[in-house]
Amino acid sequence: MSENPFSSFQEQVDELLIRHRSFLDVTSKFQESGTRINRSLTKAVTECGCIRIDAQKQPYPTDAPRGEWRKHFKTHLSGRLCEQCLETVQTEIGKNLFYLTALCNLLEISLPEVMEKESKKLTTLGVFNLR
Repeated sequence: MSENPFSSFQEQVDELLIRHRSFLDVTSKFQESGTRINRSLTKAVTECGCIRIDAQKQPYPTDAPRGEWRKHFKTHLSGRLCEQCLETVQTEIGKNLFYLTALCNLLEISLPEVMEKESKKLTTLGVFNLR
């Protein structure tokens, strides 16, 4: 296996993905895994209550430079995931990463290369990336 942990993970996924190797299976499983992340976060709010959502319109700070905008925006979250909810969310994120990596494998895309390109773009654009 490669030294890069993302390359190693990509190789592991390639070796272990057997049953759902079809492109359609992988894309539907990837979409389902994203939905399961959202569902586990929703349950953390509505059933457990370890986190709360208090959302409202985000005002743009017209008097602050763009580099400081981050300080003015809120996440709309309060609280922290409890141990049980954290474990559930991490598990669902892991499944999502698995199917994202499987999709990369089917399309012969190197996950480390994608991450490197994205990192370079973020470094180059800085605050002008505005995601």
